[in-house]
Amino acid sequence: MSRRELRKQLRAQRRSVSPPDASAASQALCRRILTDLSFLRARHVAFYMPEDGEMDPTLLMANAASMGKHCYLPVITDTSPWHHHPLSFVLHRPFDDVMVLNRYGIPEPPYTRRTEIAPHMLDIVFVPLVGFDRRGARLGMGQGFYDRTFGGRARFHRPQLVGLAYALQEMSDYEANSWDVPLDAVATELEFFRVSRTRGPGRPR
Repeated sequence: MSRRELRKQLRAQRRSVSPPDASAASQALCRRILTDLSFLRARHVAFYMPEDGEMDPTLLMANAASMGKHCYLPVITDTSPWHHHPLSFVLHRPFDDVMVLNRYGIPEPPYTRRTEIAPHMLDIVFVPLVGFDRRGARLGMGQGFYDRTFGGRARFHRPQLVGLAYALQEMSDYEANSWDVPLDAVATELEFFRVSRTRGPGRPR
């Protein structure tokens, strides 16, 4: 199956999840992440606004804000001082901010340099995806926003990239491109596992 066909199939599968099942999955995923030590220690955490049937992290984001963490959302902008990255990350107050729609119709917080954080200063970035595998490979929507933003992160070792998905989005026999940035961990409604670059996927829990 080609990458394009695989993306089409997995997008259809995640869109097929009913609203009640999607809500239950989001709650289950939230419970798993709220027990993760790295998340509990993190201060600066990036989320995303879901679209096209993506796993919804807004409950997790609300919990993070209630815990006193600084929450950020990606913004597509050309006015960032880090404009060589296609994504900027802007502070978001889940209970207060008014959102605006970007050119893809996805809600974003208003961009200001005062509320922007450099990508390498984030502790954790929760990443949307179309598909994932046990080695941390990620199939995205094909625009490369996250790959181009974090492609050089080996130089600074942060942040952790954690993919959020439904279990049905798991892939087998997927060959990632050389420029694809691997995930450090994946969370679904059924499990949370970390990926070891030397030993393969970590143990699920």
